[in-house]
Amino acid sequence: MIPNLPADWTIERVRTLSGDASATLLSLDRFVVVEDWEQGDYSVLRPRVILSFHGLCLVQDDDEWFMGELDDDGSIACWSSYGSDLAEAIRGL
Repeated sequence: MIPNLPADWTIERVRTLSGDASATLLSLDRFVVVEDWEQGDYSVLRPRVILSFHGLCLVQDDDEWFMGELDDDGSIACWSSYGSDLAEAIRGL
């Protein structure tokens, strides 16, 4: 399943803001986790949107954007939340 971007967003706008002409939406059919450094564990995310930027990814879970890395098996390991603003999360790449 390919998700829809948030309202007022297009893939062209994402590409322009990120400077990555090959940025793309990924299918949600994959395993996505975020590491919990304090607990030494991880939590499974239920992504609504996944954007890929040459191996780095932004994953939207609820209203929060997480940064992570696409693994060879298609799963994504995120390390931190970048807040609820997609533009700010893109600037954090």
